[in-house]
Amino acid sequence: MFRSRSKEEKAPTDQVTADLSKQPRDPEAPKGRPTPKRSDAQSQRRRAQTTPLDRKEASRRQREARRTDLAKQREALATGDERFLPARDKGPVRRFVRDFVDSRFAVAEFFLPMAVVILVLSMIRAGNLQQISLVLWLGVIVMIVIDSIGLTIRLRKQLNERFPNEPKRGAVAYGLMRTLQMRRLRLPKPQVKRGERP
Repeated sequence: MFRSRSKEEKAPTDQVTADLSKQPRDPEAPKGRPTPKRSDAQSQRRRAQTTPLDRKEASRRQREARRTDLAKQREALATGDERFLPARDKGPVRRFVRDFVDSRFAVAEFFLPMAVVILVLSMIRAGNLQQISLVLWLGVIVMIVIDSIGLTIRLRKQLNERFPNEPKRGAVAYGLMRTLQMRRLRLPKPQVKRGERP
């Protein structure tokens, strides 16, 4: 039972590989090569990983990998490529929200330019300009709130119609945050023109 085989009993590996190349391999058939020693297999695995020898090398490789990932992410934010977008921008729901927001005008996207104008008016100490700037602030805030409520209602309705079984958590807030950015500064870049319906 535990005796070693004689030379005649051992099949030469050349014959086995020649036989296997002619016929489809049976799962229970011999593999045609000896099983490698554990030490050999481990050293091959280590060589395949090519782990750096020191910490400096490891951190350098990590920085390079991070740099390439960020470059891919920046390119994806410019082109809208779904594969390399950050996790918060991925998925069909987020893409639809971006297209929905980008296809229409929003009062909130003009908030920064209007805020600068109102701030300048409030600093001028001539006549009733300070009262006018205060009324303008209130008017802008009221318009943004009304526009945001309307956008929220329409967006929720569209999301429920188009994606009934998809998770939609945070999608409306994502859209509202996008309206606060000026169109040319939005990332990912808008993929639809104004007036186009997604």
